[in-house]
Amino acid sequence: MEIYKLSNQIDIVEVMKKLKVDNGGIYIMKKKANLNFFYLKHIYCGAANILKQDALSLGAELIVPKGSVDCSKQYHDAILICNDKQLEILSNKEKAQPFKLKLLAKFISKFKNQNYEPKIMGVINANDDSFFSGSRFSGEEAVKQIEKMIEEGADIIDIGGVSSRPGSEYCGIDEELKRVKPIIQEIYKRNLYQKAVFSIDSFEPKVIDLALNNGFKIANDITGLQNKEVAKVVGQYNASVCIMHMKGTPKNMQEKPFYEDVILEIDRFFEERVEIAQKYGIDDIILDIGIGFGKRLEDNLKLIKHLEHFSHYGYELLVGASRKSMIDMIIPTPVEKRLAGTLAIHLEAIRNGASIIRCHDVAEHKQAIEVYKAIKNTNI
Repeated sequence: MEIYKLSNQIDIVEVMKKLKVDNGGIYIMKKKANLNFFYLKHIYCGAANILKQDALSLGAELIVPKGSVDCSKQYHDAILICNDKQLEILSNKEKAQPFKLKLLAKFISKFKNQNYEPKIMGVINANDDSFFSGSRFSGEEAVKQIEKMIEEGADIIDIGGVSSRPGSEYCGIDEELKRVKPIIQEIYKRNLYQKAVFSIDSFEPKVIDLALNNGFKIANDITGLQNKEVAKVVGQYNASVCIMHMKGTPKNMQEKPFYEDVILEIDRFFEERVEIAQKYGIDDIILDIGIGFGKRLEDNLKLIKHLEHFSHYGYELLVGASRKSMIDMIIPTPVEKRLAGTLAIHLEAIRNGASIIRCHDVAEHKQAIEVYKAIKNTNI
């Protein structure tokens, strides 16, 4: 007998098919192959004791601190560890339990495997103020860059006339329209919207209406539907909306941002804004955690690492860390030389659940993602 260890990133279903496991066995075993970790904040000791016994009875585990069993401390944090099969049983079992375990059951039941194919969103900034000069284009130059990005493999092109770099101020509706209207009209005139999906990066209803009326399909709102008129316009066109989280405004967002728990705070934000979108009849929603928008380095890193948390909504997740300052904070690097760091962040984001990557360098991302997919899809 010879032995070698397999990566935990293998497609276990394909491996079992190669081993000629019967279909029933595949269905049973695939649920045992994926391990889930849930951090439970401020759980009541009685709930923890019930959950621990239920978890242990299934072969799962609840990690708790000292003093939890005798309830010497009424509330504490814990970590639930279970595979997909145990998760399924626990989510049903806890529905009948007290101490808010019904809420736990409802939440953990939302985590199901989602297989969105990674997409590349190329960035076109129709302004002279964006932090990366290589993304700034106007007029015919912008159209040529759009065509180039489509050839390089962009699935989505995001057009924006307003800089949202830290410290920037809004230029006004008239100036924004002046910048983006000619580009939007050329995209429609040349039927480019038939070659890729177009997104308008704006929070102004009038600008979004113009774009959606000219072949665009996505409203990319950095304010996350703060203005309900945006939701109204998107709903009328039956278009998609990207809801991004930002703490504050571009002008003040990086003035000592602070979170008690960045994941939970953004989760509450998404819950509120998704409800608004649904109220206006928007079914196709994309969630963007807003890397660099009112966040410290530690917040950005935590969001990338635990991105899978936000998959419980069932929507596609967008990550845009292209050439951002978090790279410079890790290893001092000028904007022009941050491509390598960008690729590292974005590939990790895909591994953790992102399916839309917003970037400046389409060809390089296309190559990196295809290589990543080739490795990921390789089994024994």
